[in-house]
Amino acid sequence: MSTSTSPASAPVPAALPSAIRLLQLKFRLLAALSTELAFGAAWKLFTTPRRLPEKKWEPAALAGARRFEVTINRGQVAAYEWNPAGQRTVLLVHGWEHRASFWGAMARHLAAADFRVVALDVPAHGASAGTRVTLPAYARAVQAVADELGEVYAVVAHSLGGAATAGVPVRFNQTKGGQLPRLVLLAVPGSTSAVAQRFAELLQLPPAVVARMARYVREQHGRDAESFSLIRTGHRLPVGRAMLFHDHDDASIPFAEAQEIAASWPGLDFRPTTGLGHNKIMRDPAVLEQVAEFLR
Repeated sequence: MSTSTSPASAPVPAALPSAIRLLQLKFRLLAALSTELAFGAAWKLFTTPRRLPEKKWEPAALAGARRFEVTINRGQVAAYEWNPAGQRTVLLVHGWEHRASFWGAMARHLAAADFRVVALDVPAHGASAGTRVTLPAYARAVQAVADELGEVYAVVAHSLGGAATAGVPVRFNQTKGGQLPRLVLLAVPGSTSAVAQRFAELLQLPPAVVARMARYVREQHGRDAESFSLIRTGHRLPVGRAMLFHDHDDASIPFAEAQEIAASWPGLDFRPTTGLGHNKIMRDPAVLEQVAEFLR
């Protein structure tokens, strides 16, 4: 993932791949011609996830799940259900360039603990429609699935999926008081602006282009990008109990952002890990057991 230009990409590495160097050159040339041209190309890249090749373990991850679809304003969102007879519903929300199958270990573990488990492919990911997606569109897809499910007991969200679910945020159980009993966040960014800044630094975007991106968010959504940040929204969420896992060795989202979230959110159960990085935290046996115990 070191060559990714995704919203959750890491700070600029010391030795850049040739593809990134070419992108940097492209944006220098575009910016010299026109800030608007450079902004258009940068925004398209920022909102276009790669469709990663299927990994050999993914078919088995979904083999025991029932697939269904939920209609949104721009097509269909694919979703998967494990253990439909489970007593309480847990919704799993994946991160940027992931898909529902990446939750295989978590889904099996929670289903074995007698939860009904549902995971979706957000737009432009997995089997869902689309080629581009913004953070609010990400959240709208989660909202559509949550509304289809009815009562949701818990959400487990990874990376940008957590930013969309808890930062925008998605509203759960609106006919029953609007509270989500449990929320688990894994390796989530604390600041939306910091995500954009890492993207800008990776591509060496000029300040004028970065400012144009920020203005576009305000124009489209009537709010600043930072207003979506968990350090701003987390403590205000109508959540019964919330837990955050973040690894000291996360190369995509700095551990310091998790510390900021924890500092801004009284009552948050913050559980640092070591040696799991950004993705292994989703399937580590110790994390899986702690999540299941927290949801019981």
